[in-house]
Amino acid sequence: MTQPALPGHPYFSYRDGALFVEEMRASELADAHGTPLFIYSKAAMLAALASYQRGFAGRHAQICYAMKANSSLAVLQVFARAGCGFDIVSGGELERVQAAGGNAGKVIFSGVGKTRAEMRQALAAGIGCFNVESEAELDVLAEVAAAMALRAPVSIRVNPNVDPKTHPYISTGLKDNKFGVAHEDALRIYQHAASLPSLRVIGIDCHIGSQITEATPYLDAMDRVLDLVTSIEAAGIDIEHIDFGGGLGIAYNGDTPPEAEVLWRELLAKLDARGFGHKKLMVEPGRSLVGNAGLCVSEVLYLKPGEQKSFCIIDAAMNDLPRPAMYQAFHAIVPLALASQAQDQRYDVVGPICESGDWIGRDRALSVAAGDRLAVLSAGAYCMSMSSNYNTRGRAAEVLVDGASARLVRQRETPADTFKNEILLP
Repeated sequence: MTQPALPGHPYFSYRDGALFVEEMRASELADAHGTPLFIYSKAAMLAALASYQRGFAGRHAQICYAMKANSSLAVLQVFARAGCGFDIVSGGELERVQAAGGNAGKVIFSGVGKTRAEMRQALAAGIGCFNVESEAELDVLAEVAAAMALRAPVSIRVNPNVDPKTHPYISTGLKDNKFGVAHEDALRIYQHAASLPSLRVIGIDCHIGSQITEATPYLDAMDRVLDLVTSIEAAGIDIEHIDFGGGLGIAYNGDTPPEAEVLWRELLAKLDARGFGHKKLMVEPGRSLVGNAGLCVSEVLYLKPGEQKSFCIIDAAMNDLPRPAMYQAFHAIVPLALASQAQDQRYDVVGPICESGDWIGRDRALSVAAGDRLAVLSAGAYCMSMSSNYNTRGRAAEVLVDGASARLVRQRETPADTFKNEILLP
């Protein structure tokens, strides 16, 4: 018997009580590759991308995957082969794009702290555009480009001072955030950029935050950006593309973000109404493409009853799944095998790391025993890419599922892998 797909996860479903990812039984993948194990659905990634593609049908648009969400090479290959460009924030990410077969000419380089070496690397690779985040960075980039006898393509990231109504750690568009230039300074900085012969102004950029679940902040930001485009072009500076960033949320815990195509239908109507529908559009989705395409399988090590709390101790930890410790984030946790008659109990689901902050879920109703396996859902974004080797724990293995086949795309790290670059004293 096939049960319905899990809410928000159409490519994950129970069949005869067993959790499947597409056509693969999750428990068989855990048997083959051990736990903790990240499993990704290729179909889920491409379906999320297709919603953006439908939203931009008939438009001059470029979708650049924000790879900080999940920078595993196989994930990058999926999006590169689907025609995506990439949004990067480091020279290392540029190397990952190139290793995965991505086109540097379709790469946007964001981030507040680009080094001169990274600028040289990106210019030599033929980067598509630098999203410049300060006037000081603009001057350094002009100097680096001049020394290479090149013109650097630039857009300037404008901070519209719009509240994205999300967690403060992932809000990026308010006055007290470190990102972008102030809205009121933007015209002057554009005029300065246009005066520098080693720079070529091609666009304007705006990104207000992450895990945004309503359209209003996007609409407010668009109005402010379009006001600026009007002023900049009136000053004689042509804006070829408008980059509205990313940040669209996913369903972690009953969240109801709009579908990408629905959101962009609304945004494009505003763009047309204001006379900018002919402009090239750039967007930089990350979490919304991969977040609900992944899960992390973990084994229950111990059940520890307590007077006030009971703990379910699993072999995945905050080094594998850092979002709860960092943001108090919610991830749904479900069994790989549905119990037929057992009674649910309430547990805090925690990992083995020596920190009180090493928790994955609070007060969860579970029917489990030691040796059972659980799946932590919505683990495709900001989990593996933020993972660490804290407590000398090797990073987990990763598997990519494509229909009825699965491929190991990252080997599990051994302890020796974690210290192979260290040097003993003589």
